[in-house]
Amino acid sequence: MRASLPATLLLSSLLAACAIKGDIPPSKHISQKGALKVHPGLLGQPVPPELQGETRLAAATPGAGTDATGGQPALGDPLNVRSIHFDLDSAAIKADYDTVLQAHARHLAANPALRIRIEGHADERGPSDYNRRLGQKRADSVRQTLLNHGAPENRIGIRSLGESKPRQKGHDEESWAENRRAELVYEK
Repeated sequence: MRASLPATLLLSSLLAACAIKGDIPPSKHISQKGALKVHPGLLGQPVPPELQGETRLAAATPGAGTDATGGQPALGDPLNVRSIHFDLDSAAIKADYDTVLQAHARHLAANPALRIRIEGHADERGPSDYNRRLGQKRADSVRQTLLNHGAPENRIGIRSLGESKPRQKGHDEESWAENRRAELVYEK
């Protein structure tokens, strides 16, 4: 009989917890700005070559934004991805971003009035001088990739902000991963 008392208490606690009705805030990872865009492949339509491989990037890049301030990218439009994320202590561009950078290079080449500034960022770990140099290397790496894809050299500027402008304030891996980035900022 004593063994059933803890089980009864546990069951009643679980039932009470399930009965509580409270507002559960939506996850920040599913919020979206603007109109919902559906990938053509989900509609049974042919997928254009520039969108192939974009599904993984858009779904796996938390916080990659429609502008320099954040937000989820619209699925399928590589021009909406403005943040290039990096691994720890690395300025190497991940293969997932090649389609994105190709699209930005083509967009710059097709629009002579546009200029782009690449801002390199680092997370808070490490000395500030090191983080500034790492941000510079990341911006240089993105710039060189854009040039390799045909972007005009005279309309691409770079700047390192190091750790000074984190997108996500926090002292955990999720925050650090979000802050290891280069931002593509369009200027007119």
